[in-house]
Amino acid sequence: MIWALLALLAGAMLPVQAGVNAELSRIVGHPVRSALVSFAVGTGALLLLAFALTGPSWPWGRMLQAPWWVYAGGLLGAVYVVGVIALAPKLGALLTFALLIAGQLLASMVLDHLGLLYPKHPVNAARVLGVALILLGVWLVRRY
Repeated sequence: MIWALLALLAGAMLPVQAGVNAELSRIVGHPVRSALVSFAVGTGALLLLAFALTGPSWPWGRMLQAPWWVYAGGLLGAVYVVGVIALAPKLGALLTFALLIAGQLLASMVLDHLGLLYPKHPVNAARVLGVALILLGVWLVRRY
């Protein structure tokens, strides 16, 4: 139950972050500049947290042994943040995040079905219905 509550809390932060970053974008003149500032602040906070939790030593050898594609997460995060900064002021928070959630669920269903990056969970009628209901929600949000 605590993990579900933490997931809800983390999800609730995203539209707040989008609004804050969109306002920063208006001030600095571009979504990419806003994302850069956001990532710089986040990097500083994570650096402090990493030192506080794990100490100053770093597993450089293990990092160099990792496959190249595991570092794509930072790039994907940057694309996501810039996209949200650019889209939220145009679409509004509700439609932006309805579309983002729909995209996340569609991609998650494919990844689970294929067993890519996660344990394999085949697509079934209940999962398709769940995603279809989210897509119906997106349509309702967009329409009204």
